[in-house]
Amino acid sequence: MAGTARRASRAEADAGTSAPSRGKSGAAKGAAASSAIINHTQDQDLHAYREMLLIRRFEEKAGQMYGMGLIGGFCHLYIGQEAVVVGMQLAQKEGDQVITAYRDHGHMLATGMESRGVMAELTGRQGGYSRGKGGSMHMFSREKNFYGGHGIVGAQVSLGTGLAFANRYRGEDAVSVTYFGDGAANQGQVYESFNMAELWKLPVVYVIENNRYAMGTALNRASAQTDLSKRGVSFNIPGEQVDGMDYRAVLEAGARAINWARSGKGPYLLEMQTYRYRGHSMSDPAKYRTKDEVQRMREEHDPIEQVKRRLLEEWKVDESELKAIDAGVREIVNDAADFATNDPEPDPSELWTDVLK
Repeated sequence: MAGTARRASRAEADAGTSAPSRGKSGAAKGAAASSAIINHTQDQDLHAYREMLLIRRFEEKAGQMYGMGLIGGFCHLYIGQEAVVVGMQLAQKEGDQVITAYRDHGHMLATGMESRGVMAELTGRQGGYSRGKGGSMHMFSREKNFYGGHGIVGAQVSLGTGLAFANRYRGEDAVSVTYFGDGAANQGQVYESFNMAELWKLPVVYVIENNRYAMGTALNRASAQTDLSKRGVSFNIPGEQVDGMDYRAVLEAGARAINWARSGKGPYLLEMQTYRYRGHSMSDPAKYRTKDEVQRMREEHDPIEQVKRRLLEEWKVDESELKAIDAGVREIVNDAADFATNDPEPDPSELWTDVLK
């Protein structure tokens, strides 16, 4: 799973467009993939480190507040998967849209949504992005082109495809980046969306965040085809497997996929091989895997620690600078928690707003 970056899969009979080059096998593949992700700057690593750390600290605080009873309902944490959304955001340009499922706090923060507004929505306060009425799974920001946060498994794939249709219909240059998990990869509407997107060459990148366990069932127990990058083959949609624990690999693959979609060639599929450290939601004890497995992933593949080691060992960044970044992030998160705890609950009159007639 932590092997490097890509394995392309595409039916070759594509009328008029060439398929991306296929990945190599064995050691040659690993060497080629490694050499493709080393041309990055210190500033980029520092940016990614801060963004991933913000998501990690925010989610840790959200988990703490859930345990204190300050957050109710469902709460799905993104801890461990931070490299996926941070890498993809670096590959996007202003105007590109993001839509995802219910493990969405990290995506909100990565798109630039304010920590205060996200945390206040988690606690159901009027300062939240949905004015306290949406909770963890239903937040949106038109300003940041973030279209949710959706609680129905796989529903956002059709909506993300619709965003891409709107982009093409209006003659706009934007790409829809549509996230879903390995658990949603078997949903029927996903394949209806694939068919429409390829038929009409819609500018959409489908990002499968394969964290191995969906809601609690291992991928190989739920899917006949476990190489999810091949799910678009019957629709002639190119796909790649990507090391979703390394933001650099995500950035490279994301840039390639987004360029493909933006250039009018249609959809592209990326399977991000990642891992969530926590249960499916806060109520999940995650007994379907061992503690040793989780600990091994943390020690060997943690996306934040990878960047931290590179900053210290390769870029020779002073550790005090990284501690200052962490302190700054903690200050932002603590401020958001204080705001979300003390902000008033929405007025009962809010029950009658945002209702379609």
